[in-house]
Amino acid sequence: MYCTEADLRGMIKSDVLGLLISGAETGTPEENQAKIGEIILQAIEDAGAEIDGYLAKLYTVPLVRVPQVIVKYAKDIAAYNLITRIGVGKDDDREQNYYKRYQAALRFLELVAKGTVGLGLNPPTAQAAGGFRMDGPRRVFTRKNLKGM
Repeated sequence: MYCTEADLRGMIKSDVLGLLISGAETGTPEENQAKIGEIILQAIEDAGAEIDGYLAKLYTVPLVRVPQVIVKYAKDIAAYNLITRIGVGKDDDREQNYYKRYQAALRFLELVAKGTVGLGLNPPTAQAAGGFRMDGPRRVFTRKNLKGM
């Protein structure tokens, strides 16, 4: 995981987080917070999987040493996952900020996947850095040995 539950709880207001379990409250605040925590952790895992999908092209995932920029974008993606779960869309002015941050995260990850932007992690996976290679037997017929035929 590239961010924590505490990171997301700090980004999203508690009344909005309460909407995650609207109608499924169990009664005790502790149980409700535990349910919210489970939903937050699922959003974090989903964000990590999405990030890994982009990074796997060049890096071994999950990242062992996580650059701060990945933590930032993981929080943005996970927050967007939570907000859309509630049913708030990109057309809502108050929540448009989450959508814009999500789109910025995707653009950054696309640039990383293309190799335009690096993460400062060395080296990329050997497979990704070298592409692929095929070996086979020596050529029997070449231009040189067929010359004049």
